[in-house]
Amino acid sequence: MEAVFYNGTIYTMDVARPVVEALSVRNGRIAGAGSSADLLADCPPGAARIDLGGRAVIPGLTDAHAHFLGYAERSAWIQLRGARSLADAAAVVSARAGGAGSGWVLGRGWDQNDWPEPVYPGRAELDAAVGPVPAYLVRVCGHAAWVNTAALRLAGIGASTPDPPGGRIVRDAAGEPTGILLDNAMDLVSRLVPPFAAADKKRLLVEAAGRCLAAGLVGVHEMGVSAETVELYRELYAAGELPFRITAYIEGSDPGAGSMLDAGPPAPEFGERFSIVGVKFYADGSLGARSAALLSDYADDPGNRGIMVTAPETLYAAVLRCQERGFQTAVHAIGDAAVRAVLDAYERMGRERPSADRRHRIEHAQVVAPGDIPRFAALGVVPSMQFIHCTSDMSWAGARLGPVREEGAYAWRSLLDSCGRLPGGSDFPVEPIDPLLGIHAAATRMDLDGNPPGGWHPRQRLTVYEAVRSFTADAAWAAHREEIAGSLAPGRLADFVVLSEDIFAVEASAIPRIRVLATVLGGDIVYRSAGF
Repeated sequence: MEAVFYNGTIYTMDVARPVVEALSVRNGRIAGAGSSADLLADCPPGAARIDLGGRAVIPGLTDAHAHFLGYAERSAWIQLRGARSLADAAAVVSARAGGAGSGWVLGRGWDQNDWPEPVYPGRAELDAAVGPVPAYLVRVCGHAAWVNTAALRLAGIGASTPDPPGGRIVRDAAGEPTGILLDNAMDLVSRLVPPFAAADKKRLLVEAAGRCLAAGLVGVHEMGVSAETVELYRELYAAGELPFRITAYIEGSDPGAGSMLDAGPPAPEFGERFSIVGVKFYADGSLGARSAALLSDYADDPGNRGIMVTAPETLYAAVLRCQERGFQTAVHAIGDAAVRAVLDAYERMGRERPSADRRHRIEHAQVVAPGDIPRFAALGVVPSMQFIHCTSDMSWAGARLGPVREEGAYAWRSLLDSCGRLPGGSDFPVEPIDPLLGIHAAATRMDLDGNPPGGWHPRQRLTVYEAVRSFTADAAWAAHREEIAGSLAPGRLADFVVLSEDIFAVEASAIPRIRVLATVLGGDIVYRSAGF
């Protein structure tokens, strides 16, 4: 499409021309940025002229850490987010159990921290809700599963079953499984769940892309894709069915990914819509499940320091193999012990096998020991943050960590001041897909009701500009794509979003009320609301 979008307030994220009135688009790229008069005067015959009506425009937003296929598939599961008690969650499951077409009851989103008694549920409550049908319900964080007796029996899990490496079977005083599986122990049951058919996956992915585009997202960094999923994406793109950009990080534990790893990163495909740039690994679990690896005990669970899902030596060998083949690595590390272990691995790799500007990443980095914050910049490590985790977790994070460690939790300002870049994401489906909620959380550190007043540890807030940059220029930089994406400079991809209000003019607390009026991908309007 060749077009001029004019009469707007366009924030380009380009330091050379930060605000312009108009953009000209040719062959999916920004051909020019400047005044409406100049670009309309140069508009060739036959090109579209699109009046922005004075509205604010920002570059297309990219979620720098998401699980896109997981979000698509989980949309067909029972949704337990928002259940306010164990009884509430069990009632939702019971009401849906009869429609278990796969022979399993599948759900996601429960969070015991939202319940009056913030303790793990057990298999007895699930047995009462679903009977003999096997049930597998994933906690909101994705690092714990609630299963019933039927699922445990199918998996052969009993009192004598050992904990798998990097996982834990929660047991009662008699040693019997309670029905809660942490981290790698989840695999004992999840591997038995029948997968979606390829056609169903494709349908769900296309539907998910539509919802993302309506939220202003033009793409995601898809964390942890299998070789099978890569082929699924390629089929969708080849058929022209996925108007969305996927920057993929291969799942490091996928046994089918060996040939892809050996081959190294391929060139971007399908008009820059699909690229494989890195490999994803896990160092620990989650804070909400008390499986994030900490340097000292959980304040509310003495004797527990979480779980290192991957042993440090194993992790080092894995990231080294990836670097030698030209891949970036992205390692999930939430607790301060896990963050330190990953930094140690990257430091060792830089010392023993130096490589220029690989931009290896740490995903989440929710709890960082103060002495480790400068190491990110010193080692060239990218801190990839999901801002809405803070506002989701802040009501109970202090109890987990205690007052001293709490000061170093979700330390965005400290990391940004040290590193200069802070790519932003959501980790959906752990959190909602809406990037404006992430920008609001980054700039306020308050929930949608304005609590706590002034923000939780407000000195770690970002400015609204920095928060928008996290989802645009910084997200592009984090995947080595800053030369083609993240800003609206000439030559960059023509990806941008038209907003109902100027995100830089309203109070930060008002950002969630802003609506996306249109989303443009490669110069094409791929989402248009009734208000545009």
